[in-house]
Amino acid sequence: MKIRYLVIALIVFSVASIFIGVSDISPLDIFQLTEDQRQVLFVSRVPRLISILIAGMSMSIVGLIMQQLSRNKFVSPTTAGTMDSARLGVLVSMMLFTSAAPLQKMIVSFVFALLGTLIFMKILEKIKFKDAIFIPLIGLMFGNIVSSISTFFAYRNDLIQNMSSWMQGDFSMIMSGNYEIMYVSIPVLVIAYIYANKFTIAGMGEDFSKNLGLNYRSVVNLGLIISALVTASVVLSVGVIPFLGLIIPNIVTIYQGDHLKNTLIHTALLGAVFVLFCDIIGRVIIYPYEIPISLTIGVIGSGIFIYMLLRRKKYGL
Repeated sequence: MKIRYLVIALIVFSVASIFIGVSDISPLDIFQLTEDQRQVLFVSRVPRLISILIAGMSMSIVGLIMQQLSRNKFVSPTTAGTMDSARLGVLVSMMLFTSAAPLQKMIVSFVFALLGTLIFMKILEKIKFKDAIFIPLIGLMFGNIVSSISTFFAYRNDLIQNMSSWMQGDFSMIMSGNYEIMYVSIPVLVIAYIYANKFTIAGMGEDFSKNLGLNYRSVVNLGLIISALVTASVVLSVGVIPFLGLIIPNIVTIYQGDHLKNTLIHTALLGAVFVLFCDIIGRVIIYPYEIPISLTIGVIGSGIFIYMLLRRKKYGL
């Protein structure tokens, strides 16, 4: 799949996303917008499109980095406990800092996401039986433990409904002024691109990396920080988006190979296109109502994931 096809698809879906919604805005209205249409466009539709693009690109790249560092194609923020840890961090910030600003909540969520990812990586180091399917199962078990802790404290503090909102990834509530925290992902992704070659070398193992003069531990820690920071910003702004960081890197790997720098741009574009496509489906399938993005991506992504599990030997996963 060439980049130009992904770019064309991204442009087409982006334009479609702008003009799909309950409020009637057509391409012909762009040059003579009413005040109400201008408010809908710049307060809701454009911020929603930007947040979709950032979330799709950033979560896909984070999944690619985690798979490279763990040397397992079925590791992602969803299957490594990163998202569950980030959600626990949001809950803790709500309990301890009731009037905290979004940036403060993101910092707390980032710390928990980083700790959760570090614990998962430490568990990997202790496991000798590193089967491709066994590792993500361990991650799912760890994530469910963290999720159970979150549910317990949410129940004790009457925050079950608040916590449930972080379970449902949803772009319908995105408006100007409540999504800008996601911009932190942009410079982080630039850093990921700069260090792409080092992540590729680190993915070959600690001994191999040290023989090439690479500071293996520093590179791995940087990758985990990037993963935790991006996951925290997305969970805080949108909620949990399942399977995205799992299936997109695998699809790109099938036709592009394992070299991270060569696959980074493809992964970002395909992730954005996939999230846009799922969001549009969720907006039109029961129009004028919406289906949360976590449900559409969960259904489509789980189908793709099962297919990959069944055909993993053919694709070298």
